[in-house]
Amino acid sequence: MPRFQTFQGDITTLEVDAIVNAAHCSLLGGGGVDGAIHRDAGPQLLEECRKLKGCATGDAKMTRGYRLLAKYVIHAVGPVWSGGAKGEEALLASCYAKSLELASRHGIRSIAFPCISTGAYRFPKRQAARVAVDTVKEMLKSFSTIENVIFVCFSKEDFTLYQGLLL
Repeated sequence: MPRFQTFQGDITTLEVDAIVNAAHCSLLGGGGVDGAIHRDAGPQLLEECRKLKGCATGDAKMTRGYRLLAKYVIHAVGPVWSGGAKGEEALLASCYAKSLELASRHGIRSIAFPCISTGAYRFPKRQAARVAVDTVKEMLKSFSTIENVIFVCFSKEDFTLYQGLLL
């Protein structure tokens, strides 16, 4: 049975097999978590991401971690919130599901997720946290290799939301 944790802080500081990047569809970096991961991983990450030729919303692609403590980065492209009538919840769930599928396929045992789509993409935090936790718990019933899942929250508000859902 996988162990779930919450962590408040910087996802780039975690020593896990893989961290998930809340990526832009170009995969070429940006602000927030995406920018921090690209900055800390170094220029080789950008070089590898260029070869991937982007990623669709709701999907995920994997690269090496380079200068990060994590061995791999799984780049998941979350939806921009447009009021909820454009399939945003299903696309967000797909980000988590596709990330776990990649992790399982590559033998990853520990993985850390940021709060995907809740920053610049404006997905409501409480709804996004519920989607994340529910999707990960459901998907892990099928992936026995993953032993540890960390939900990384930058803000105290997000940390409290995730802790409440994981109790």
